[in-house]
Amino acid sequence: MLINGVSTEALSARDRGLSYADGHFTTMLVQGGEVVWWPDHLARLQQASHRLGFAAIPWDQLAAEVASLAAGQTQAVVKVVLTRGSGGRGYDGVNCDSPTRIVSLADYPAHYPDWQRTGIEALICQQRLGDAPMLAGLKSLGRLEQVLLKRELAARGGVEGIVLNSRGFLLEGVSANLFWRRGKTVFTPDLTHGGVDGIMRRRVMGMLKQMGIELRVVEAPLESLWQAEEVWLTNTLMGIVPLNRIGDQGYPNPVLIRRLQERLVIEV
Repeated sequence: MLINGVSTEALSARDRGLSYADGHFTTMLVQGGEVVWWPDHLARLQQASHRLGFAAIPWDQLAAEVASLAAGQTQAVVKVVLTRGSGGRGYDGVNCDSPTRIVSLADYPAHYPDWQRTGIEALICQQRLGDAPMLAGLKSLGRLEQVLLKRELAARGGVEGIVLNSRGFLLEGVSANLFWRRGKTVFTPDLTHGGVDGIMRRRVMGMLKQMGIELRVVEAPLESLWQAEEVWLTNTLMGIVPLNRIGDQGYPNPVLIRRLQERLVIEV
């Protein structure tokens, strides 16, 4: 782990990431010593920092720190967390002119390749995600809702779940974006009011466009999944994962999912 370029796990107790979850992050796949889709992740970090009004960040230095942890790794995970830093009292963050950079290395989850091949079952989460339009699309540090959703999954013996927003519309998985196909049309939830606009989500949307497949970004009720022929989840680490079953509803023919998996090109 590197914090502001130094090999340490010590962080100031005054850091606003700890006090107010005042920050954002991205989680990246490493293959062959290189970060997959680094330009996309860098753009995500830059856009989020701009939206949150962070002070200047040394992006070249951050890129070097990421590269140093990725080097020599056959397959791994690198995570970047950026906070507004330390300084100021209360919510306003006055005098926070030095954002904190945290770059960490972890093992790649070994179960994801099996999920991609064989698919998984998902639960419908009982807890719902609240609307947060000011943070919609961002991978902000405020993940307590996801922590509680993961606790719900564990208590119910599930590995992933479908989450609705507080208004009853489909939003995402607990840790992934959501797609479904009905007929010749693919659907994915509208993230205007909440949710994370994932990098793999954008990749899948781009592939669908290249394939000439209609994609609709919608506010849709849970019942839309009962009418679907295929349902899948995506994120940068898990890739494209078919859902075999949601509750009593099965999805036995992941035809388009397999086509998307075959077309997915890992770029470094």
